[in-house]
Amino acid sequence: MEKTEHIDTIIRALPDNPGVYQYFDAEGKIIYVGKAKNLKKRVSSYFNKDQSENGKTQILVRKIADIKYIVVDTEIDALLLENNLIKKYQPRYNVLLKDDKTYPWICIKNERFPRVFSTRILIKDGSSYYGPYASLKLMNMVLELIRQLFKLRNCNFNLTESNIQGRKFKVCLEYHIGNCKAPCVGKESEDDYNETIASINEIVKGNINTVSKHLKGLLQEYVNEMEFEKAHIVKEKIDLLEKYQSKSTVVSPSITNVDVFSILTDEKNGYVNFLKVVNGSVIQGHTIEMKKKLDESDEELLTLSIAELRERFSSDSREIIVPFAIDTEFPNVEFHIPQRGDKKHLLELSQRNVEYYRREKIKQENLVDPERHTKRILEQMKKDLHLTEEPRHIECFDNSNFQGAYPVAAMTVFKDTKPSKKDYRHFNIKTVEGPDDFASMEEIIYRRYKRVMDEKQSMPQLIVIDGGKGQLSSALESLDKLGLRGKVAIIGIAKRLEEIYFPGDSIPMYLDKRSETLKIIQQIRDEAHRFGITHHRSKRDKGTLKTELTEIKGISNTTANKLLSHFKSVKKVKEVTEAELAEVIGKAKAKVIAEFYKEK
Repeated sequence: MEKTEHIDTIIRALPDNPGVYQYFDAEGKIIYVGKAKNLKKRVSSYFNKDQSENGKTQILVRKIADIKYIVVDTEIDALLLENNLIKKYQPRYNVLLKDDKTYPWICIKNERFPRVFSTRILIKDGSSYYGPYASLKLMNMVLELIRQLFKLRNCNFNLTESNIQGRKFKVCLEYHIGNCKAPCVGKESEDDYNETIASINEIVKGNINTVSKHLKGLLQEYVNEMEFEKAHIVKEKIDLLEKYQSKSTVVSPSITNVDVFSILTDEKNGYVNFLKVVNGSVIQGHTIEMKKKLDESDEELLTLSIAELRERFSSDSREIIVPFAIDTEFPNVEFHIPQRGDKKHLLELSQRNVEYYRREKIKQENLVDPERHTKRILEQMKKDLHLTEEPRHIECFDNSNFQGAYPVAAMTVFKDTKPSKKDYRHFNIKTVEGPDDFASMEEIIYRRYKRVMDEKQSMPQLIVIDGGKGQLSSALESLDKLGLRGKVAIIGIAKRLEEIYFPGDSIPMYLDKRSETLKIIQQIRDEAHRFGITHHRSKRDKGTLKTELTEIKGISNTTANKLLSHFKSVKKVKEVTEAELAEVIGKAKAKVIAEFYKEK
């Protein structure tokens, strides 16, 4: 890629340190932000790549008018800074995080006799925040558990020691109905209240076992002291904790404080699922969607997501389970790619979640606006196959023969990406003898589009030929004869590696195996093959049956057809008596057939 003198000067001056680089266009707007272990090598690579390697990247590079960079100490610092800058500036060519919701947190307020409540606003006042909770149901379940286990105040009184001693407050209804112990009038000490808050901290962190163990010890003390009423209250709290824990996805109690990430990508988007596991239970789960801009790799998307989600969910896990190796080093973190056991099951659970998320998203899009879904696929096909218009009408052709005998062909039709079976057609090859797929393809393409032109039918926007360069060239011969070359798009698809061939280009194109464009082409090709094989098998079977009768000297095709029409099969013809045959074709011919099968 050609560099301007200004850009070349900047690149030569770049340091070999980790950092973040920013690309600006001619108007001074940030169009891309990236991170690098080595700024000089990474930025230089954009201008050294072959232009054909990545079309999207080349478009970006052509728009770069200026480069700025920020040097940092480590690669993880670069990753975090890159993530923050992307969120701040949302550059055109960067991955777009499509999850812009504000999720709620559980706040334990920094005050005497702290309140516990949900909030979407984080204030830096020393309060403790836990979350964010992607599931409101889960957060409300935790808050309800806390309310059932502990008696906390929910008023916003300023409970300073002087205010309590000065009797500035009176007990409210919450005290009378048993939801609060009235610290506002000194009925509960600050130490006892803070002990409760310590237990709540453990619960919202997911450390249910710690609280449960404490309560079981307290239960035993009350039993030993024969304080059975208090023991019963504690027992109810233990039961509540166990009920709550049973609602969590439990993997193994030995797995403590682990983050799990999995990824699923297609041509346009990446989806990353995050699971937070504490004491063997999944306490948080969330999936984010990212819109690709420069054909980013799965590793790039997963690395960016790990940084984003760990920051968002305030995770300090020392172990992260991932589906493949991550090149970026996170401080004090060990990556683990499990091959078996409970951790492998956790990764599979995360992968099922991300697959379900994508499936449901596509399903919802189809339900809400099926035309929009179709339009999106057609636009992608137009782009992938370099068409001048959307291929709303596609026709596909396939040949079939059996050792050169019974040659037939089939045409299948897709309209708006769906099969249009009423438009399917069979062809019996008329002018070609022997197994010649190229000549057969030339014949059926000519016959099909000669008829379309004569009857003034609508032309397809795309013709698909099942075969490689040879079959495509034969089809083009017919389009040339009809004067249609260049007026209708045509491609060939070779079965072995699913190569896509274009007219006049000997080098095939390979579409992403996951692309919707390739899936549509494969589907219409497979339909043509199935439809053609069915017709070919039927014709071959009929031909084989007739041949056995017409081999008999003196029996014509007309006589053979009369027998098959009456008796339905050659087998039945063999089994019936001469008299029964005579009733259909006369005594003379019946005698010939009877003697033929008697000799056989």
